[in-house]
Amino acid sequence: MSTARAERLVNLVLALLSTRQFLAAERIRGIVSGYADAVSDEAFSRMFERDKTELRELGIPLETGRNSGFDPVEGYRIARRDYELGEIDLAPDEATAVALAARLWDSPELTGQARGALVKLRAAGVEVDQNAQTVVEPRVRAEPAFAPLLAAVQKGQAVRFGYRRSGSPERASRTLEPWGVVSWRARWYVVGHDRDRDAPRCFRLSRILGDVMPVGKPGAVRRPPDVNLLELVSVTGGQEPAPAARARLWIADGRAAGVRRRATVVDRMTVGGIQGDVAELDLYFPESAADWIAGHGPDVLVLEPDVLAKSVQDRLELALHHQADRR
Repeated sequence: MSTARAERLVNLVLALLSTRQFLAAERIRGIVSGYADAVSDEAFSRMFERDKTELRELGIPLETGRNSGFDPVEGYRIARRDYELGEIDLAPDEATAVALAARLWDSPELTGQARGALVKLRAAGVEVDQNAQTVVEPRVRAEPAFAPLLAAVQKGQAVRFGYRRSGSPERASRTLEPWGVVSWRARWYVVGHDRDRDAPRCFRLSRILGDVMPVGKPGAVRRPPDVNLLELVSVTGGQEPAPAARARLWIADGRAAGVRRRATVVDRMTVGGIQGDVAELDLYFPESAADWIAGHGPDVLVLEPDVLAKSVQDRLELALHHQADRR
């Protein structure tokens, strides 16, 4: 869906939710941003019909009716009683999980959907804990290959992509019948049947180079019913190499639970008047450790090695500059 159409649909929903009266199509054309682009009455009619169908397919109930017996044409509205979710009772940990899910994705395709879910939850009166980072702080960025691979899985369609094996600069072409995309040990993998090797294989998304191209017709790929995707990843693609380095970190009390789970506390220290633990952590993937640690902001401080501390500082300064540019 194009951005312009998505914005028009949102504007249409807001307009129909904001009134108790039925709005005629011509009235909607005049007040909803986006319909003014229609070059003729026929073009507007086709556009409006498509939008109504789209909303109904999304599960948004459109009511039709007249405000009085004197109205010559029918109008449209969305009744809040039908649009809003029913009563939802979430436990504190469940509400926290919802908030974390919305914050987890740094991907345009997924962020909007998560935010939309939060909007509906708030409309239902559910208090969603936005301070869940005090318990666990995920900082996950979906790789560029994530969206096209997920789409291929949903369509049942094979794909072709370039791939770089660990420790090798060479690029190889792979043709895969994808069964699913899974996360294991903070890494994303696509699992499926490798046509080049005629065997099940998993590929790390961060090593996929260039575009993911669809191959063949949708519906041609079917996931075997007895396949455990996570088990395949753990056996064939998840062996961790020996740690390349050991880091010494300061972690603020009650913060960065994800770091704490992977680290070993060896001492106590106060930094800037804040108490915390000194912990040691083996770095299996030093190329991404700086991104992961920087994602925890001031709650984690690198004490050793100096090169890692400098890398984290550079990322925090870059984030600060980006934030300043937005203001």
